[in-house]
Amino acid sequence: MHVQGRARRAAGALAAVLTWVGLLAGCTGGSGPLGLGGGPDGTPAPRDAIRVTPDDGSTAVPQSRRLRVRVPDGRLEKVKVVVEQDARATPVAGHLSTDGLTWRPDDDRLALAARYTVDAVALDSAGHRSARHTWFTTYVPDKRFIAYATPEDRSVVGTGMIVSLAFSTDIVNKAAVERAVRVSARPPVEIRPHWFGKNRLDFRPERYWKPGTKVTVDLGLRDVEAAKGVFGLQAKSFSFTVGRSQTSVVDAAAHTMEVRRDGRLLATVPITAGAPDTPTYNGKMVVMDMLEETRMNGQTVGFGGEYDIPDVPHAMRLTDSGTFLHGNYWDPTAPGVSNVSHGCVGLRDVQGGSSDTPAGWFFDRSLIGDVVEIVNSRDKTVDPGNGLSGWNMTWAAWKAGAAVK
Repeated sequence: MHVQGRARRAAGALAAVLTWVGLLAGCTGGSGPLGLGGGPDGTPAPRDAIRVTPDDGSTAVPQSRRLRVRVPDGRLEKVKVVVEQDARATPVAGHLSTDGLTWRPDDDRLALAARYTVDAVALDSAGHRSARHTWFTTYVPDKRFIAYATPEDRSVVGTGMIVSLAFSTDIVNKAAVERAVRVSARPPVEIRPHWFGKNRLDFRPERYWKPGTKVTVDLGLRDVEAAKGVFGLQAKSFSFTVGRSQTSVVDAAAHTMEVRRDGRLLATVPITAGAPDTPTYNGKMVVMDMLEETRMNGQTVGFGGEYDIPDVPHAMRLTDSGTFLHGNYWDPTAPGVSNVSHGCVGLRDVQGGSSDTPAGWFFDRSLIGDVVEIVNSRDKTVDPGNGLSGWNMTWAAWKAGAAVK
């Protein structure tokens, strides 16, 4: 065991020497081993001529500390910094000051739960060359947060899709979190954020996406402090593609739904909306989820025991509060004639579902992200934060909900 330990220490020492050799390979001048013997007159190089902060061997270094490599005179010839995090070693980009005396990273924020190694070579004003190897580790947070993102990576969505991030903790430092998220599109379009409460951040353009747009979301949340002592965990990207344009307008008074594809009327479908005592919300809603079949129980959305249907076919969620557009097999005479639901929009269907029914036809031609707009209902307009209903907000009001003005 002792022999193995000495072997590991010897290997570590050799690795450090080889690192310095690599750094010095491009240097000229100097004498002695590794070119560090001194200046042209043979005088020895001064010890600790290269100053590195944080100090060598420091542990639990806070994120706010600044990494710097300095020399009092002469110039820094080479600086190599590597950060090891999650078993992955990554070079740290940085730059020298114009006078060559100071090196600093391009991003001053230290990574957390990480180990930094610094290797530097410098030449002082007397021509002495020196090298230094240091390391330090950073603070390991006890608390982390993540974002649950909508839509899914590599999905194809409708033109009304809104990027929505639901955080696992309340966000206090909203501006810091907002700056750490970047949403971009090809072809380019202006995309702006809006906060709903303390733990949800949505992004959208001024108008519906153009078909064919590719949207990329970069989550740079790793080590971002959302609240005191709570730091982000994710550093990832995902993307989605906008498919064809399909928007549907439900007229609750006329008991119809007009379905338009790329501006062209595909069909007018008979529907039933909310009954007078339980009307359907007005406004623009976005398909959030699509279920071939699901159970609907009134107790889960604030009603009593009015209904409990175990096999509702072709169910498409429109709001968080429980508004669906779905097949209706239990009251086949209502669509196109009367409003009898508890707030949902019902299309004629059969038990078990069928593609040959209006509900099945619409389900087969829909995407998550499609817009369903309801008009002429006796209820209020849906709240913009209820589901992906942010299209009911003016562009000015939407932009006003950002933390970074």
